Amino acid sequence: MRVTSSGIKDDFWKNKYGKHGKDFIDGVPALSVPFAIHNPPAETVSYAVMLIDNDSVRSVGHPWIHWLVADLGYENVAENESRSDNAFVQGRNSWGFDYYGGMSPHDGTHKYDLHVYALDKKLDLNPGFDASELQDAMRGHVLERATVSARYGN
Repeated sequence: MRVTSSGIKDDFWKNKYGKHGKDFIDGVPALSVPFAIHNPPAETVSYAVMLIDNDSVRSVGHPWIHWLVADLGYENVAENESRSDNAFVQGRNSWGFDYYGGMSPHDGTHKYDLHVYALDKKLDLNPGFDASELQDAMRGHVLERATVSARYGN
C-alpha cells in the first residue's frame, strides 16, 4: 500500500494547508489536505488516518495531532473533505476541533506525517475520539500502514 498527496510540492506541503493559507476557522488553518491510497490490501474494510507533527515535541512538549479520521471507506480524499464530507468520522485534534486543523509551526520548519491504516473492520468510534482511542480501536485490525511526509515552515 502507498499513500500520495497532490498537496505536496518539492517535499513541502503547499502553503494553503497551513498558516500561510487563506482558509481559517477561529484562527486555525482549516483547508484539509488531499491524499490518495494506492494498492490497499484486498481485505480492507475501512481506513484510519492520523496527520501528526512529531517535531512539535521540541516546542510544545508533545506530538501535535492535526487530523484524525476513522471509518474512511474510499481511497481518494479531496481537498477540504474534512468539512465537506460526512462519510467518515473525525476525532479531536490538538487544536480542540473535531475536524482538520492545519499546520502552523512556531519554531521553523516541521515535518508532518500523514499515516493511513488499512483495517479489516469499521471502528464505529464516536465523533471527537482522541488519538489513544483510535490506536486502541485499531489494535489487532491493521492490515497495512503507509505514510506520506512533507515539511511546512515559516
